[in-house]
Amino acid sequence: MREKIQSFQEQEGITEPEKKEALTCKAQKIEPWRVFRIMSEFVEGFETLQKYGLAATFFGTARCTFNDQVYRDAEALAGKLAEKGFTIITGGSKGVMEAANKGAFEAKGNSVGMSIALPNEQKSNKYLTDEVKFDHFFVRKVMLAFASEVYVYFPGGFGTMDELFEILTLIQTKKIQKVPVVLVGKRYWTRLLEFIDEQLYQEYNAINKEDRQLYYLADTVDEAYEYIISHVHCE
Repeated sequence: MREKIQSFQEQEGITEPEKKEALTCKAQKIEPWRVFRIMSEFVEGFETLQKYGLAATFFGTARCTFNDQVYRDAEALAGKLAEKGFTIITGGSKGVMEAANKGAFEAKGNSVGMSIALPNEQKSNKYLTDEVKFDHFFVRKVMLAFASEVYVYFPGGFGTMDELFEILTLIQTKKIQKVPVVLVGKRYWTRLLEFIDEQLYQEYNAINKEDRQLYYLADTVDEAYEYIISHVHCE
């Protein structure tokens, strides 16, 4: 499929500029090269995911601002799941993502990175056995949202929250099948879950009662692991 896209681009004389301007909120003109670039990223992403069976996607901070236990737990959980046959998928960067990839790599499992090209030349971590690099965040998000049988969230920032509520919305609206969503670390997640219960559900009735069952809060690696194994079909 990628070859067909490239062939059509060549036939039509559509080339990518050397300097790619960032997208505006409302594009003033259609950029054919960007349309084909987006198509190519989708194709490459889905082709990569099709190579793997059972998988777990890990989300969490790329910054080294959390205590070491967060990273040790991400590494340990990913390692245990890799030993069980899970491919471990992350955003391919540092922090929690690197910890999860390291756990899978050292367990001799598949360690996949869905990386993003950024102006600051953010580097991929060294524990990847396979990688796809995207120019567009929204394409990368689609890949991460359709990648796995379970989604695991460690402490993080705006990006982690964005990815969490993206998955919860997709499950809530039945755009994807219901899959386990595991939040690791009670100290970090409890206040957010209290806000969901007290504000979104009780005070404003913005979600249904059953929506609060779309995620599971675990405080230890073993607790998260046992929940995942008991809620995901492992062959």
